[in-house]
Amino acid sequence: MQTVAATVARAREVFDSGTTRPLAWRLEQLRSLRRMLIERRREFAAALADDLGKHETEAQLTEIGFVTAEAAHLEKHLEGWLRPRPVSVPVAVQPAKAWTELTPLGVVLVIGPWNYPLQLLLAPLAGALAAGNTVVLKPSEHAPATSAALARWIPEYLPGAAEVVEGGIPETTALLGLRFDHIFFTGGEAAAKVVLRAAAEHLTPVTLELGGKSPAYVDSSTDLAKAAKRIAWGRFMNAGQTCVAPDYILATEEVLVPLERELVKAIAALFGSDSAQSASYGRIVNDRHFDRVAALADGSTVVHGGERDAASRHFAPTLLRPAPGDAVLGEEIFGPLLPMVPVSGRDEAIRTINAGAKPLALYVFSNDAGTRRAFSEQTSSGALCFDVPAAHLTVPGLPFGGVGNSGMGAYHGEHSLRTFSHERSTLSKPHWPDTLELIYPPYTKAKHRIISALVAPAGKLAGRKNRKKRGEA
Repeated sequence: MQTVAATVARAREVFDSGTTRPLAWRLEQLRSLRRMLIERRREFAAALADDLGKHETEAQLTEIGFVTAEAAHLEKHLEGWLRPRPVSVPVAVQPAKAWTELTPLGVVLVIGPWNYPLQLLLAPLAGALAAGNTVVLKPSEHAPATSAALARWIPEYLPGAAEVVEGGIPETTALLGLRFDHIFFTGGEAAAKVVLRAAAEHLTPVTLELGGKSPAYVDSSTDLAKAAKRIAWGRFMNAGQTCVAPDYILATEEVLVPLERELVKAIAALFGSDSAQSASYGRIVNDRHFDRVAALADGSTVVHGGERDAASRHFAPTLLRPAPGDAVLGEEIFGPLLPMVPVSGRDEAIRTINAGAKPLALYVFSNDAGTRRAFSEQTSSGALCFDVPAAHLTVPGLPFGGVGNSGMGAYHGEHSLRTFSHERSTLSKPHWPDTLELIYPPYTKAKHRIISALVAPAGKLAGRKNRKKRGEA
């Protein structure tokens, strides 16, 4: 598409002009991004309400305020993070100086999802701008109000720094056919494979922020009432359409029975006796996803909730007791369903987790040190959180990303800066004294002795002599 190609060409022209490299430009973009979110917060909140039924407070907490804080954190620390880092130089190269510095990649493509259509598009944008890149943004067509708001305000607040391409599969396909210096994608596994294949044609580095089934293990040593409220909050925030939401609970039957009662209480405390009347409870994004969630619920055993209204796309917080083989156990739910799965204890829970794809997050509710240590040492996940779900995203010093099927690469804070930068190595060696004369041909016995001493440090040779003394090979 000519318009898509022209948009990317404009971003390339700005980057090639060199205007994005100075620290002052980067800080100006971060300030402008924050100013946009503050001045236009009501328009963005209204768009998020239209797309997902988000309460203004939830929109501020998880989207608008989240990105504002991310941009402020980058702005505060950027100058220090960009300072060149000196590196020691071996004797063979001295006298010389060596250092690394973070340099911009170029033009970055950010493809955002629909579930957090502002946060998961603009948080990567903040990192890419801090790194001195220009950015092409592709908002999700499944959140059309938010996409339209971004297309309206980004050009006003970030002219030349960021471009917005709206549309669906045709526009995304056209973008992926062009050359970028980095692609940042948040979404599902199937679409990620399409992105990765397209990136391979240009050997473009890719960050993939995916999802998966994030388990929560609960044992009897924890406070079940508090654990239930935190799990219910993490699971049913944004009507369950959160990539790091607890996807299912693993616990012994002795724990599941009282935990279920506490979860019912927690749901009522958060959203009232009828979540359809709660302004704090969101809606499923569209009819297709509503039908998918309904099919998952109907294919399992509902023990609480299950009420729904297709016209308003309201789907009540729902607790399930699935049987082995139920579809809800085989795919990422991305909706307000919470399966509770009995296990014999932590060892079976760990085996169950390890038998599947590596999760984006793993939550352990336990006060037992041995249990915490077992999950730390015997599992692999993008993140591991004790006694709270989802909150690790709010810690700017923690990298956010998956492992295996749940993602590739990470971002947030300094990790964003490094994701969108190249750490370039630099070496500076004066012409005098020219110690390289010692290693230039023609080689002599004297040069051989010198080179051998330089490339085989005395410590290693001494270690070898000591082994021979002990009769070792």
